[in-house]
Amino acid sequence: MTSAARCPALLIAAPASGQGKTTVTAALARLHTRQGRRVRVFKCGPDFLDPFWHTLASGAPVHQLDLWMTGEADCRARLHAAAREADLILVEGVMGLYDGQPSAADLARQFGLPVLAVIDASAMAGTFGALAHGLQHYQDGLPWAGVLANRVGSARHAGMLRQGLREPEHWLGVLSRNPALVLPERHLGLVAATELEDALQRLDVAADALADAPLGRMTLDELRQRWSVDFDLPVASLPVPKLLQGHTVAVARDAAFCFLYAANLECLQALGARMVFFSPLADRALPACDAVWLPGGYPELHAARLAANQGLRDSLCAHVAAGRPVWAECGGMMALFEQLTDGEGVTHALWGLLPGSVTLHKHLAALGPQGLRIGADELRGHTFHYSTCDTPLPARWRTHPPGARAGVVGEGEAVYLQGSIVASYFHAWFPSAPALVARLLGGLGGLGAQSGALAA
Repeated sequence: MTSAARCPALLIAAPASGQGKTTVTAALARLHTRQGRRVRVFKCGPDFLDPFWHTLASGAPVHQLDLWMTGEADCRARLHAAAREADLILVEGVMGLYDGQPSAADLARQFGLPVLAVIDASAMAGTFGALAHGLQHYQDGLPWAGVLANRVGSARHAGMLRQGLREPEHWLGVLSRNPALVLPERHLGLVAATELEDALQRLDVAADALADAPLGRMTLDELRQRWSVDFDLPVASLPVPKLLQGHTVAVARDAAFCFLYAANLECLQALGARMVFFSPLADRALPACDAVWLPGGYPELHAARLAANQGLRDSLCAHVAAGRPVWAECGGMMALFEQLTDGEGVTHALWGLLPGSVTLHKHLAALGPQGLRIGADELRGHTFHYSTCDTPLPARWRTHPPGARAGVVGEGEAVYLQGSIVASYFHAWFPSAPALVARLLGGLGGLGAQSGALAA
């Protein structure tokens, strides 16, 4: 086996959010997948929604790449594995190219990923070239592929944009201004592709549009000649111990609870857990299980149906009364409180396993990477929510942002412990601390006996 795997790759970035990089990434993946090419797509940074579109476009699971949350070694291993089987690797950036620590630009430099900049050119002409030049040269050593203009008004407009580039060979074409190329959004981001009956047709329209651009017309040989990257063989990692062998974990999965990292499911499998999926919207009782995982999602959009499912509530109550663990993340935690007031100001009586209420707001309440340290283990992840909770429960633990001292009040999200329930707004990336995940789900007797002291 050689030490590196070689494959053409692009990191699709932008000056800011909302420029169209998700549409371009998904369209490019769909275009090549339709031609029989094996495309593997990754998402830079924590994100649950964009991967729905990329999974549909490529027909393959989508994983996160983040130098802090997932770590350099995990990024390297996933890129190398993808390069061994794929014809093309695409990585969608996060926010603007240089936003965040680490940023998409840091990831591009770390792994030699050529950057394709997608720029919304709808309100500019000559400045397009200046912006492209600045993105390319703001920091030294950034691999560069070129630039694609989005939301272009006419052929004349496209000509002005192209003329503004200092290096004409970096021109990769345009996508015209077209409402059909805009993916629908709501308060947490894009609407999941799984919620739309015409999602694949939307991607086909975008792929057809991209096929007319120089980028879309490239053959596989041209892609290899221009943007091939050598992905080094990763250092072998230690196997994950089978701490959940013989345990069954019931995972909520439906339109209300859909924020599931593919890597988290793989981690549970590696721990030896058997997973069974259930729908809190449709199922009247939990499946037979040793532990329950309630991931994030949109309980606020389905609060009336959740409140009406008394059978599932009773089943959860019996599960908790028996001392069986529940790990509830963000939306999963929201559903456990007594009341939820949605974005229209309507209050719903929910499951009542935690005391207190949740209120949805018009603006973000929290956003950013977070870590949860309990004992010697640190579980990494992020927080992103528009609601706040009012509860008499004290915080048993607190998450912390990167670089901050763990457990400082006000620095991160509260993590509540109520009986066998552990709940927080924190979204965890399980592979960062499999042993702690096993404890959260009861594989090692739970967390009730922990002192609660958090190491720095």
